[in-house]
Amino acid sequence: MKPTTLQKAAVLLCICAFLSANAQKTNTQKFGKGLFNLIGKDSTWSMKIGLRFQTLATSNWEIHHGLSNPASSMMIRRSRLKFDGFAYSPKLKYKVELGLSNRDLSGASKYTGNAPRYILDAVLKWNFSGNFVVWFGQTKLPGNRERVISSANLQQVDRSLLNSRFTIDRDMGVQLRHHFKLTNRFLVKEVFSISQGEGRNITTGNIGGHQYTTRIELFPFGDFANKGDYKGSDLKFEPSPKLSLGFVYDFNNNASKTRSNQGSYMTNDTGFYVTNIATLFIDAMYKHNGFSLMAEFANRTAGDAFAKNADGSLTGDVVQVGNGLNLQTGYLLSKTLEISGRYTNISLDKVITGKGAENQYTLGLSKYISGHQLKVQTDLSYTDIGFKTNQLLYRLQVDIHF
Repeated sequence: MKPTTLQKAAVLLCICAFLSANAQKTNTQKFGKGLFNLIGKDSTWSMKIGLRFQTLATSNWEIHHGLSNPASSMMIRRSRLKFDGFAYSPKLKYKVELGLSNRDLSGASKYTGNAPRYILDAVLKWNFSGNFVVWFGQTKLPGNRERVISSANLQQVDRSLLNSRFTIDRDMGVQLRHHFKLTNRFLVKEVFSISQGEGRNITTGNIGGHQYTTRIELFPFGDFANKGDYKGSDLKFEPSPKLSLGFVYDFNNNASKTRSNQGSYMTNDTGFYVTNIATLFIDAMYKHNGFSLMAEFANRTAGDAFAKNADGSLTGDVVQVGNGLNLQTGYLLSKTLEISGRYTNISLDKVITGKGAENQYTLGLSKYISGHQLKVQTDLSYTDIGFKTNQLLYRLQVDIHF
């Protein structure tokens, strides 16, 4: 009999108890910095253990001569266990993040061994020389900025439509990271990644070719406080303007999914249809004195977007090619209260995908009780959908992060 999620969680707690008995505890952590820290008695390893979850309530309506077909729901949107620290040497770090909510575990199929997808991140980070760090394992690819920002640190309830349509998300592979300064202030960060190209927790191996991703970031005014270039809102009230410009090119050789390493597999009469898929991202983050602006552009192209059988007949699957634009801004009315707005445009190729343009307008309000670690967020979105009925969505979410 397969162990249940509860049984597996109990095993994790037993492991934590065992480690606690064989380590030195540090109790200096503030709220939001982990449940507790463990350090080996010989100081050759450490582990910080964290927990977070989001409780989400939604209401939505169709708009057709007024509001109609109301629907509502409540759920645990995300529930995560996190472990990070170093092993053997402070230059060798690791991160493990497990998803426990139903949304976190969704997506089980024959390609994942028909098992829930518990593992979000399992990655080693080795600082082998100077400013060079190599990552190995499963984690987020260096794609669009909004995706790399943790869901715990978002400015609004959830990410935009651009992310859901174009993200390259997580994958298994290796990443080389480096940074240097052009001047005393001008900072440059580079990432190069080679991954399997199939997405996270795939157990069937590499169906097509590999995926290659390059990201370059420019900081003309220096680095942000407290890694603020990858956090929503200017909670640190940057005293001087800070700007990060990001450029990403991703090439998935012989990709077998409708959205590069995301979406559904394109199957045909001989097994799988594969084609080269390229994704371009350009993004920016600006912050100053409580004001923030994030902008992203995405473009996806394919060698041949129409999936075909061996005889050339169409299977019905198509690569979701097209463009996306997301503009998001926020202003802190006080240290704990912020108003934000977002505009998103999705323009998939209508001839290929059969879908028209989508425009979404979102107005958000956030109350930061203890920064991103404890907050209440709400937003209202109107979506103008060219190929379906327009929609109105209201959301309320409570987020706690230990």
